[in-house]
Amino acid sequence: MKKFTKEENSWMFYDWGSSAFSVIITTAIFPIYYKAQATEAGITGANSTAYLGYTIAIFTFILAMIGPILGTIADYEGLKKRFFISFMGLGIFSTFALVFVPEGQWLLLLIFYTLASLGSTGANVFYDAFLVDVTNDKKMNSVSARGFGLGYIGSAIPFVISIAIILLAQQDILPISSITASKIAFLITCSWWVAFSIPILKNVKQKHFIQREPHPIAQSFKRLFYTIRHIREYKYLSIFLLAYFFYIDGVGTIISMSTAYGTDIGLSATVLLVVLLVTQVVAAPFAIIYGKLANRFSAKSMLYVGIFIYMIVCIYGYFLESALDFWILAMLVASSQGGIQALSRSYFAKLIPKQNANEFFGFYNIFGKFASITGPILLGATTQITGKSNLGILSLLLLFLIGMIILYFVPSDKKIEGITKPILN
Repeated sequence: MKKFTKEENSWMFYDWGSSAFSVIITTAIFPIYYKAQATEAGITGANSTAYLGYTIAIFTFILAMIGPILGTIADYEGLKKRFFISFMGLGIFSTFALVFVPEGQWLLLLIFYTLASLGSTGANVFYDAFLVDVTNDKKMNSVSARGFGLGYIGSAIPFVISIAIILLAQQDILPISSITASKIAFLITCSWWVAFSIPILKNVKQKHFIQREPHPIAQSFKRLFYTIRHIREYKYLSIFLLAYFFYIDGVGTIISMSTAYGTDIGLSATVLLVVLLVTQVVAAPFAIIYGKLANRFSAKSMLYVGIFIYMIVCIYGYFLESALDFWILAMLVASSQGGIQALSRSYFAKLIPKQNANEFFGFYNIFGKFASITGPILLGATTQITGKSNLGILSLLLLFLIGMIILYFVPSDKKIEGITKPILN
């Protein structure tokens, strides 16, 4: 087993802590809780799913707009961590606020969910950019993949505790309501996130940066516009971002809408929570395996594997009818979701000039988040018009196919050295 440095481990363990938000809030407990509250308020199942999809589109649009601007400013010495802490604080505070939303207030739930998601995903922009500060190109695939693997393992612990509290409440073993149990899960998310953010705050520093200059905000906009005008000089980076735009759209949509989709086909909250827990456990070793195989074959080859598996998920999802079908689908997703995200991140990090990591990860975020707008809107609109969620899942197949075709035109990451250009001025 390779030895990882203190900085690498500290960076990876942030995933251990923050992934609790991804599981409990984004994927599992909050969507089920929200749909129950929306139903209580008289919102039908298909419509509440659509509103959740539209909400995801809204906060991803906001982040896509401000990501490159803030990222360009954060490239100056000492600012990356400040932006990281600010967004992390927004995410933690807004998640905490979910605990105090009155019953039946589904719209207020979505508002705080938007702020919490904006903070979580915004912090991840700068967290991803720290990858170039904590490791080198040779270890990036392994470090990035292990970060995702630790995230799955770490998030499973608060998830198990949260599920136990909810199930015990439902069985009247604990003297609390299911609503209170869900709110305790939100509180656990905050606590876990805060606790495991301490190592990265203490041990990780911005090593690659641009020296401060007069009028930094004006200069940042100048650099950003220069990058936009000359982005074509980064040929392979542009092609990869286009491919990423399409295939990550499908990945993000399937992750964020999975529990709502399962609810629409009649699966109970208990079944959904257990499936998602097992998915987390299975996904952890697969993410690490993807990193090891990428070192042997290439990240590009393993990205193809992940995209192909997701195409199978889209087709199988169309015929989804039973709990067994959902189990099979979940295991397919578990085998690839961490790997495809981790290797996309490490491949991109190898292409960019390190001193401009925040700026370029801002563009990475634009493509990823704009992609996340189209998928949920497509799924939400299709579901609302037809009343059938499975048609929305099937439509995502096209996105993976286009992404796979475009990815063909970028080089293997084993041949990237020497391709990247000097820093844009």
